[in-house]
Amino acid sequence: MPNIALELGKQSAHFGVESAYGEQQDVDGVRFIPVAATWHGFGGGSDESGNGGGGGGGYSVPFGAYVRRGDDLRFEPNLVALLAVAIPFVWVAGRALSRVIRALKK
Repeated sequence: MPNIALELGKQSAHFGVESAYGEQQDVDGVRFIPVAATWHGFGGGSDESGNGGGGGGGYSVPFGAYVRRGDDLRFEPNLVALLAVAIPFVWVAGRALSRVIRALKK
């Protein structure tokens, strides 16, 4: 019986750059390379009688794409993902700043 943890380890070696940067796409002379942040994890184990199991999961957030038009190369962000990250960040930063100001006034 193959070791599940070793098999998952071999497969996860390909998840790094290949999962963060998608394959290049050409549409009407414009070249796109999608960019995402990815997380993944795996686990496995067995008991004394040799029964084992494992599992894994992952998550991906599309940040945007590198776009090449002729000689111009730019990163164009995904606005939905940008807002999903920016709104909580601004809220937490505002709360922290208000507490710092309140502490300095005392």
